[in-house]
Amino acid sequence: MTPLRYPHLFSGGRLGNVALKNRAIVAPMTRTSATPDGRATTIMADYYGEFAHGGWGLVIVEATYIDKQYSQGYNNQPGIADDAQRDAWKPIVEACHRSGTPVFLQLIHAGAVNQGNQWLKGSIAPSPVQPKGEQIDRYGGKGPFQMPRTITHAEIKQVATGFAQAAKRAADIGFDGIEVHGANGYLLDQFLTTYTNRRDDEYGGPIENRVRFHIEVMKAVRDTVPAHIPVGVRISQTKVNDLTYVWPGGVRDADVVFPALQRTGIDFIHVSAHLGCTPAFDAGLSLAALAKRATGMTIIANGKLNDPALAEEALTKRDGDFCAIGKGALADPAWPIKIQQGEAPIPFDPAMTSPLATVANTAAWRARRAA
Repeated sequence: MTPLRYPHLFSGGRLGNVALKNRAIVAPMTRTSATPDGRATTIMADYYGEFAHGGWGLVIVEATYIDKQYSQGYNNQPGIADDAQRDAWKPIVEACHRSGTPVFLQLIHAGAVNQGNQWLKGSIAPSPVQPKGEQIDRYGGKGPFQMPRTITHAEIKQVATGFAQAAKRAADIGFDGIEVHGANGYLLDQFLTTYTNRRDDEYGGPIENRVRFHIEVMKAVRDTVPAHIPVGVRISQTKVNDLTYVWPGGVRDADVVFPALQRTGIDFIHVSAHLGCTPAFDAGLSLAALAKRATGMTIIANGKLNDPALAEEALTKRDGDFCAIGKGALADPAWPIKIQQGEAPIPFDPAMTSPLATVANTAAWRARRAA
């Protein structure tokens, strides 16, 4: 169990202009541990500092809402919608940089799957379609999602601007890169998904229209953030409330979506798949590999890669250039160091995120384990 056994995983690389000491990335994971008004906390700084100290090549910080309108999706979710929220992130950036680890911020708009917003009542979506399933209990939700109203054309433009302004705030305080959450059933993905997007305007219908909102948001962010700061987007087929959805156009949809994102000038695409790097559609390639084939861009693969052998295989097969790891990171912040030293990392335990997926709950689990 040495770096020589996983030569790709523990080789250095570059994500845009940012140098990474290895290709193991902490995936963004919602922790709902901010103050009620959306400010990051001291316990969050300690939490992210552990990852930075644990040998990861990059930390991507959890989904952070962009405005004081409809973007918040969970109670105690962090935001970066104003100066106070922005400044509360500085200790997290500093904690990561003290260990020499770059840190990116992920930005989100919840859209229809809002289950906690302190700023406004209601939710917006491409079309008035109630989300499938029920709210996520580990994030404090209960019962069905509310029925959203249709987002207006003016609001579409406002949201794109909101992403850009939030990204600028993040860059201003030292975040090394920006990731837009365009996946997993949140607002951008709701436009991409056929059953949540029933529009008959330029944002609805064929895949070329349904990807338009992604394009506008990514252009707005890329044009606003300084050129030396990498900008990327997360993409998936499945959602937090629907693990069965697949793009109905299959490979053709992939061949439209990924090149369209590339043309916005962004630096990377983060492909999330809950089943990992398994073949998508009938192409014999994973969705991440299809993104790589269609664009040649830097691709982050995500899904079931906490086994270092699987992560190494994904890199070797060119499913991605980097691996974002969620459960492995949550279970053991020192995962990379332990793998390199031949030690077994702490295995993931669902109790780490039960009954709530908070930093405090995970800390309490660790204390019980130590005792």
